[in-house]
Amino acid sequence: MQNGTQHRTGIRRAALAMVTASAATLLMTACQPGGNGAGAGASPSGVPAKPAASSGAPTSAASRPAGAGSSTRPTGNASPTAAGSASATATPSAKTCAVADLEASMYQADVRPEGTGTGAAIVQFTNVSGKPCVVQGHPTVAGAGNGSPEKNHPLKVTTAGSASKVVVAPGGKAWTKLTFVQVQGEADGYCVSGSTPVTYPTLVVGLPAAGSHQVALDDGVLAECDDKVTVTAVSATKPS
Repeated sequence: MQNGTQHRTGIRRAALAMVTASAATLLMTACQPGGNGAGAGASPSGVPAKPAASSGAPTSAASRPAGAGSSTRPTGNASPTAAGSASATATPSAKTCAVADLEASMYQADVRPEGTGTGAAIVQFTNVSGKPCVVQGHPTVAGAGNGSPEKNHPLKVTTAGSASKVVVAPGGKAWTKLTFVQVQGEADGYCVSGSTPVTYPTLVVGLPAAGSHQVALDDGVLAECDDKVTVTAVSATKPS
């Protein structure tokens, strides 16, 4: 009987010892960082959770430095073209050239009809004034009898090309080309039409609104037929 009682008492002591050991184990586990008793930052896997990485970016527009990362374009007059605008540097409109503003000269053209007469001539106008001035249009042409403008003989003019304003700077030049009905043959020559060739020591060339200019060939005299001439508009481009 005593032996049975001692046997049951041993079993109860062994069971109590196991319960005590289990409680101690649970208590130690709860005290460790990876235990289930850790705080709100604990990871379910038992590995301590890392703090959230900071992006370093302000969370509101008010916290950004002024002008940082701004894509707004300036609204002020900072354009580099504003100071040098055309309206600020534009020159006043030039006046029409007067007779005294221009000096006229004449020479034979390189390109002219075949024959023995003058064929074609270039009249050059040089601005001898101190200011720019404007020439425009197709000139009139007259032969000056005996070199005298008062005894001129107007030639029938055929115009070529369109007219436009030409601003001639001081010392600058403008040109017009005169193409005549060419004299043929030797000596005094002849005209294909049957008329008699005519020679003029000088011509009177009139520019619209810019007066008449008496000019002579730089070599010889002008010989032509039928008192006809084709003229180009005054141009800033030198004709050939």
